[in-house]
Amino acid sequence: MGSPVLAGPALPLLLLVLLPPGPARGAARFDPTWKSLDARPLPAWFDKAKFGIFIHWGVYSVPSFGSEWFWWYLREKKIPKYVEFMKNNYPPDFIYEDFGPLFTAKFFDANQWADILQASGAKYVVLTSKHHEGFTLWGSEYAWNWNAVDEGPKRDIVKELEVAVRNRTGLRFGLYYSLFEWFHPLFLEDEVSSFQKRLFPVSKMLPELYKLVNKYQPEVLWSDGDGGAPDTYWNSTGFLAWLYNESPVRDTVVTNDRWGAGSICKHGGYYTCSDRYNPGHLLPHKWENCMTIDKFSWGYRRDAGISDYLTIEDLVKQLVETVSCGGNLLMNIGPTHDGTISPIFEERLRQMGTWLKVNGKAIYKTQTWRSQNDTATQDVWYTFKPKSKLVYAMFLTWPTSGQLLLGQPRATLGATEVKLLGHGQLLNWTFSKQNGIMVELPHLTVHQMPCKWGWALELTHVA
Repeated sequence: MGSPVLAGPALPLLLLVLLPPGPARGAARFDPTWKSLDARPLPAWFDKAKFGIFIHWGVYSVPSFGSEWFWWYLREKKIPKYVEFMKNNYPPDFIYEDFGPLFTAKFFDANQWADILQASGAKYVVLTSKHHEGFTLWGSEYAWNWNAVDEGPKRDIVKELEVAVRNRTGLRFGLYYSLFEWFHPLFLEDEVSSFQKRLFPVSKMLPELYKLVNKYQPEVLWSDGDGGAPDTYWNSTGFLAWLYNESPVRDTVVTNDRWGAGSICKHGGYYTCSDRYNPGHLLPHKWENCMTIDKFSWGYRRDAGISDYLTIEDLVKQLVETVSCGGNLLMNIGPTHDGTISPIFEERLRQMGTWLKVNGKAIYKTQTWRSQNDTATQDVWYTFKPKSKLVYAMFLTWPTSGQLLLGQPRATLGATEVKLLGHGQLLNWTFSKQNGIMVELPHLTVHQMPCKWGWALELTHVA
């Protein structure tokens, strides 16, 4: 079942102005139906990239307590710890909107951020241009007085980061955009009508989203927050048809699967399925594991303890498992309200970059192999480069015996070669008594190890 281009009132003149006719092209055009849109091939760069950084930054970074859902938990759910936090730290008449001017971004340096992102080894970045609170990180004319140019920083955060990323790094620039807003009066009015009315998408969300794409040309458009409304309410198929046919990023943009209630893991470009999704097995459709270094929040939390953060060992494991099963890893950080990437996040990003400098061959531009993980030894995961016929076996624990049993590769005497990435010399191996091979790992001191948190073997001439 496809969705109509419009469900509800006619498209206003304002929107038509924002939709310049695209140049005539020989490429296939896409209809505003899921059948047509889902058939669009995913631009090849995304699967090759494997690793991106998510940045959750907004007014919720000011209270920086509990979660980026702070406003919802405080106002709608009235969760005691949030109510108590406000009572203990702010005047009685202080409301969430009063946090806006305190979101200063005083120390935000887009060039510094870009350099840290580059050092992480990531190939793309996705910034929250607007979360469910509705505050936009650019001067949206549709978010009067609730945006980063009119309030708080008085700066176009999106533009500053876009320019820095594109000028200083090799990363693709992407934007997250929440379709709905918790407390926008037009959305609430539509919700009361069981989404028969479409005041919010027609006058706010759609014109804002078209403008966002035209102005900043994101190569990842990470949609989220359907508010329980179907894709017909959002006119998602109509928008995506424009994005793929006419927009300035039509050839390179990738989208996710959050375009209305029921579309997740079913429609769109690549699947996210759920937050922190890591199935541990091969999926037939390209997918992404979006997850957080802070185990409990996407936004920065002042109340986080050291044990609340994933270790670099945890993160490498996530990356290896995800890529072996055909996914990309989108790893989230939450900067502070004044624009600082805290040392714990910076350290994790730089550690990932250090690991990828050694082991990137086993990650970037790889494909899934016939086996995702090993049957004989736990925590061994495989990737594959078909052109060069290289198989990579990534292992997360260095065996105390100095020997690594690989149950999956079928080797050929005199032809199969095994190397440790970052070490380079050929390693000895023998046929295992069961199946596969036994690899003699080099005898290295801690200081001689090519890296500290997981290693990769490169195997040639194995089946």
